[in-house]
Amino acid sequence: MFTGIVEARGEIAALEPVETGARLVVRLPFADELEIGESVAVNGACLTATAIDPAAGTAAFDLLAETLRVTNLGDLATGDFVNAERALAVGDRLSGHFVQGHVDCVSEILAWEPFGQDHRLEVALPREFARYVIRKGSICVDGISLTVADLQDDRFTIWIIPHTAEVTNLGAARAGKRVNLEFDMLAKYLERLQAG
Repeated sequence: MFTGIVEARGEIAALEPVETGARLVVRLPFADELEIGESVAVNGACLTATAIDPAAGTAAFDLLAETLRVTNLGDLATGDFVNAERALAVGDRLSGHFVQGHVDCVSEILAWEPFGQDHRLEVALPREFARYVIRKGSICVDGISLTVADLQDDRFTIWIIPHTAEVTNLGAARAGKRVNLEFDMLAKYLERLQAG
C-alpha cells in the first residue's frame, strides 16, 4: 500500500530484456535502506526489490511481460527519471490517498502548459475508466497522488505546483508522453459491492 506522495525521483541505470520480461535497475537515494523483497512503487507500479547495490545506490526489479504490457515501464531508457515511493508503514501520515501500486492503464499526456509558476496537465481518460474519476477527486498519475481540477468525458485536467514538478518526473512531461494511471481503489470496491 502506498500514498502517492513521491519519496524520491529515481534515475534509470538500466533496463535489460530477459527471457520472462525485463530487469529494471534504478538509482535511488534510499537504496541502501532497502531489503530484498521490499515493495517500491516505481512510476506507480508496485515492484519487488530483487537485488540491491548500496555502493552504487541502485535497486533492481524483475518485470514480468504483463508488467511491461500494462505500464509505461518498458518505455524507459537509461537516464530517464521515475517517481519512487516505499510502501506505507503503519502509523505514517497519509498525505495522499490509498494507492495499491496496481496500474489500471497507460494513457497519454495531451497538454503540459506553463501557467504563471504552475503547470496545467491534461491527460486522456479512457472511457472504460471514466466512471472512477470525479472532479476534486484523487487520481494516481505515474505514482503521484493528484487532484482532478476539471473533468470531461475523455480527459481530465490537473494543476501542478512548482514543488511537484521539481521533485517528480513531471519536470520532463510533454504532450504525447505515456503515463501510468491508477484509479481510486474505494470507487472500484464500491462498484463491485453494488454489482452484488
